[in-house]
Amino acid sequence: MYFQASDYRGKIFLDLNDDDDKPIQPSYSKGGAWLKHFSLSNSLCTQVTRLITNHAPIGKYRIRFFPNEPSSCPCGQAPLETRDHILHNYERYQQLWNPKRDSLKDILTFLDSNPGAFCFQEGIT
Repeated sequence: MYFQASDYRGKIFLDLNDDDDKPIQPSYSKGGAWLKHFSLSNSLCTQVTRLITNHAPIGKYRIRFFPNEPSSCPCGQAPLETRDHILHNYERYQQLWNPKRDSLKDILTFLDSNPGAFCFQEGIT
């Protein structure tokens, strides 16, 4: 109930859809809405959590928590490295995000194809 109030969950939380294109609501019953899909891999769970909550080692995060570190995108195409830039425009990653359908399945496919995404060091979570 609290999660549905946008001020409670925050403004940066990535809203996701299930395979039927319906919004996924967090839950802890029956393994939860998200965790059961990636709980067998600690590194994948870490990456997904960083991506969904936007607390990843990217420019937007660094501006807030490490203001003396660089915040521009290493690709040189964006003055600020953001989650949306990485998912939609960052040419470094093989498979880009599907902007028409923000689904948990799409996240897992993206991260499987791009294991260094949303990691503090390339490939290390």
